[in-house]
Amino acid sequence: MKNAKLFETHVYTRNLEKAIDFYRSLDLEVATVLEDRRVAFFWLGDVEKKEQMLGVWEVSEEDFRRSHFAFEVSLETLLEVPVFLKKRGIEVRPSFGLDASEPVVHAWMPTASYYFADPDGNSLEYLALIEGESKPELGVVHLSVWNSKR
Repeated sequence: MKNAKLFETHVYTRNLEKAIDFYRSLDLEVATVLEDRRVAFFWLGDVEKKEQMLGVWEVSEEDFRRSHFAFEVSLETLLEVPVFLKKRGIEVRPSFGLDASEPVVHAWMPTASYYFADPDGNSLEYLALIEGESKPELGVVHLSVWNSKR
């Protein structure tokens, strides 16, 4: 359906307790942990509204595969991400051949992003929708380059 919203997504982990600690460090609230199924669910966004959920499933090494998802934040919040993550011992990662000294912009959307990883190597992203017309010809550039081209 065209106007559906994503309610939940799932990632795999090799160590559920370690993953729970990590996602809690991002200030996500645990909704429930089902020990018998080796899964933890976290609320995203406004916890009172229960609009979005992340499931983290422990699987064997054989069944493990990495995945990617993004958290949407405001641009103001995005600019605070490096400090927020550093306080938690998490590094922002270079992406698309660009260093992590500032957010990267996917000019076709446009969005600004910082990338990082969970302990299992799942690719995570903090992303902010930004103003301006789509400029796919720019590809992926640093935010300062995007701002100079607007």
